[in-house]
Amino acid sequence: MKETHEGESGPLKLIFNYQNVFYSFFYDDESGCVHRSREYAVNYVYSGEMILDNGQEQIHAGKGECVFIPRDHHITMYKRTYRGERYCGVFLMFTRDFLREMFTRMGASAMPAGEERLKPEVVKLPQTAELTSLFASMTPFFDPSVKLQEGLLALLHVDRRFASLLFDFSEPWKIDILDFMSKNYMYEFSQEELAHYTGRSLATFKRDFKKVSDLTPEKWLIRKRLEVAYDLMREGGRRVADVYARVGFKNKSHFSAAFKRLYGFPPSAAALP
Repeated sequence: MKETHEGESGPLKLIFNYQNVFYSFFYDDESGCVHRSREYAVNYVYSGEMILDNGQEQIHAGKGECVFIPRDHHITMYKRTYRGERYCGVFLMFTRDFLREMFTRMGASAMPAGEERLKPEVVKLPQTAELTSLFASMTPFFDPSVKLQEGLLALLHVDRRFASLLFDFSEPWKIDILDFMSKNYMYEFSQEELAHYTGRSLATFKRDFKKVSDLTPEKWLIRKRLEVAYDLMREGGRRVADVYARVGFKNKSHFSAAFKRLYGFPPSAAALP
C-alpha cells in the first residue's frame, strides 16, 4: 500500500506499507507529526535525520541509527533533510498477533526467569551486527537502480543474447501504421500510444496517417471493429452478444448504434441466418 501526503507546494512524503514494514520518504526540509502507535516498533534512519521529542528530552537519530518506540507512547517525531540528504527510513511494527505467534514458537526461552523488565520509553539502539545486517537487506529498496542492475545481470546470465537486444540504441524502425492497427484494432489506444508503438513522434504519426486514410485514427478503429463484427456475424454465425466485446466495444448499446450508422440496419439483422 502506498500513501501520498501533500502540502501547498506538492507531495511532501510517500509511505509504503508492506505488511507492517513501512518505507518512508520525506521531501520537504522538515516534517513533524505527533506519533502514537498502538504497537511496538523500531524505526531505522537510512538517510536524513529523525528527532523524537517526548516533552522532556530530544533523541536524535542519524544515518544508520535506529530507535525503539514502545506501544501507546505519545511522542512528537520530526523527520528532515540532513547534510543534503532527504529523510528516508524503515519502520517495523510488531503487532500483538505477531508477538503472540513468535512467543508460541520460541517457548519458555522467550522470557528467561529473573530478567529485568525494560521501561516503556523510547530507546536509541546500539549498532549491533544483527541490526546492521537486518536493515542492509532492506535498504536496496531506496535505491531502485541496485535492483535494476541485478535484474539486468540476471537476464544476461540467462542468455547473453539479451545484450544485443537490450543494448541496441539505434533509432526504432517505423512500422506500417495500418498493419499495426489492423492487428490491434480491438485495443483502446490514444494517438500518443499509436505513435509510440509505430516508431514515430506524435506529429509524424498524424502526418503519416493522413497519407493512408481520410478518417481520424479513432474513426478508423471503430470502422475496423464494425467490419470485423459484421463478418463474424454474417459469415461466422456469431450472436451480437458474442461479438461486440470481442471487437473492442465496451457496451452493447454503443456497438449497436455505431453499427446501424455504418450499415443502415441493426446488428441483429446481420446475425440472421
